[in-house]
Amino acid sequence: MRIIDAVEYQGFWGSFGDLIWWFLWAFVFFTYLIALFAVISDLFRDHKLNGWWKAVWIIFLIFVPFLTLLVYLIARGKGMTERGAAQAKQMQAAQDQYIKSVAGASPSEEIAKAKSLLDSGAITQAEFDAIKTKALS
Repeated sequence: MRIIDAVEYQGFWGSFGDLIWWFLWAFVFFTYLIALFAVISDLFRDHKLNGWWKAVWIIFLIFVPFLTLLVYLIARGKGMTERGAAQAKQMQAAQDQYIKSVAGASPSEEIAKAKSLLDSGAITQAEFDAIKTKALS
């Protein structure tokens, strides 16, 4: 039985340089996939672009992926950013409205509670006015 030398057996990676190259290419591929999905989602988010043009972009993304991706990012990158920001703003507004709808009582209920606290002497007139102003805003 022979003992395998470390120099003779390089294993799966071969050398440290091969490992670095593998990670570099994995990073490039992962970055490409993220950009590809961003472009595809932007195509479907763009309501001004005709359906036929969307199909042309998808076909080119399938057959000439890297070049098409670069051309899309250069030609439509600004609009892509604007559509993404608009969608984020819309989602934020919807989230804020949902939180307000489930968070608490209506302004009239808050004012009624504050009025009962004022009548019981738990709060002052100034505090009542502050709560009323906040509830109505």
